[in-house]
Amino acid sequence: MVNRAIEEMVTSSHGEEVWDQIKQQAGVDIDVFISSEGYSDSITYGLVGATSDALGMPPGQVMEAFGEYWILETTKRGYSDLMASGGSSLREFLLNLPNFHARLSMIFPHLAPPDFLVSDVGDRSLRLHYLSDRASLTPFVKGLVQGLGKMLATPVQVELSVAKDAGADHDEFLVQW
Repeated sequence: MVNRAIEEMVTSSHGEEVWDQIKQQAGVDIDVFISSEGYSDSITYGLVGATSDALGMPPGQVMEAFGEYWILETTKRGYSDLMASGGSSLREFLLNLPNFHARLSMIFPHLAPPDFLVSDVGDRSLRLHYLSDRASLTPFVKGLVQGLGKMLATPVQVELSVAKDAGADHDEFLVQW
């Protein structure tokens, strides 16, 4: 699903020619990504790196944009019912996020989702803890939350307050709306 969505994001804004260049630079010779099939993380990281080069954007910025795109475009084309089950407000969706990923694992058995925990819940903020063994996806998570805010018509601020890259055991975001 992820690689196919990266392809859709690039082709919708930059065309097939740019996507073909990105695949070539990344050394990816797959013509069609099948949504239900699992692919190596190295393919995804290669595509993100090549997209970064092709579009002149830092990889983190590509991942953040992709996170928003994933929520705003990919999910409404086949996952709208699943997304609706997450909640009708940003607060509700984020509180349900740990259970949401458990449901996804049941639907997609090859999926290895991260763990999310929520703490310090207030009326207009919470702390979102992101636990994953995968590297470099923190900007993607930030983009996902920003996309959720847009999808649910809720202006949101997402700030990385604790970083795994700085030695913590996981990333933590302060999310305010």
